[in-house]
Amino acid sequence: MNITILSTSPRKKSNTLRFAKSVQSILQTQGFTSVSLVDFEAYDVPFFGQGFLNKNALSSFQQNLISAWEQADLVFIVMPEYNWFPDAELINLLNHLGGKDFAHLFGEKTFALAGVSSGRGGKLPAIEINIMLNKLINFLNQYSVVSPRIYESHETPQNLNEAGEFTGNEVYEKTVKAFVDYSLEIANRWKKA
Repeated sequence: MNITILSTSPRKKSNTLRFAKSVQSILQTQGFTSVSLVDFEAYDVPFFGQGFLNKNALSSFQQNLISAWEQADLVFIVMPEYNWFPDAELINLLNHLGGKDFAHLFGEKTFALAGVSSGRGGKLPAIEINIMLNKLINFLNQYSVVSPRIYESHETPQNLNEAGEFTGNEVYEKTVKAFVDYSLEIANRWKKA
């Protein structure tokens, strides 16, 4: 199974990237060798309405993102929570990808969503992106599934170090692993169907 993790915060050394690295590490420990992590630190997608993604002239960041997403059977979207909303970069990206040139990115995939917070939060952005993804899958006439289990990473800097390693909170570690396992099970069932 090919897996891609999108860390959608553009901030350097973000909490979102910590969580994404944690998911990547769990997957690699379980024997998954084809796990791509795309960090949005180099994000260069123009604001929607001020420019468009040209599938024949993508920047290196855009090419890496599209290529990793295309190859994936399971796409983890890890997003920060900013004042109860997902990051503008992710919403902007989904607006750009919501047309015929990139419709295939929403076909034959499983999407798993996690919201990241330095305090208590993460749920609302994941719910909002869940709605947006389902709308795009429908509008583009694709066949994919968005996993119903959302993960809320609370107090992320206390629970993960910069390398994405757990810092000792057993409940946090157990629930992150359960989220990854659940997402894999949904992807396996979808792929088998």
